[in-house]
Amino acid sequence: MELVKAETNNHTLRVQLFGDFDARGSREAQTEIDNIIHNDWHHEVEVDLKKVHFMDSSGIGAIVYLYKRLIERERIMRIENVTGQPLQIMKLLRIGQAIPVNTHVNNEYL
Repeated sequence: MELVKAETNNHTLRVQLFGDFDARGSREAQTEIDNIIHNDWHHEVEVDLKKVHFMDSSGIGAIVYLYKRLIERERIMRIENVTGQPLQIMKLLRIGQAIPVNTHVNNEYL
């Protein structure tokens, strides 16, 4: 699992994930997730899952953890470019009812 941060603008941080977001991937990303929560100043965080082809409950847990910690700090998070198996698990767990998912026009909505 690789996590790459890129500033979209002064307001938004884009976090791109690459690889499987499973138990191992979640452990590998945890330090960066904590860094985003505690040391980043962007008001909005966009999590880009375009390059994630597999996600399990550990990946969902890491996303929910990030979301809850950002909300506590009055920040915003959304998930973009989710397809395939990760989208199916998010639909099954109704993640889109709490976290905005695929908000861009050309993406499948939850």
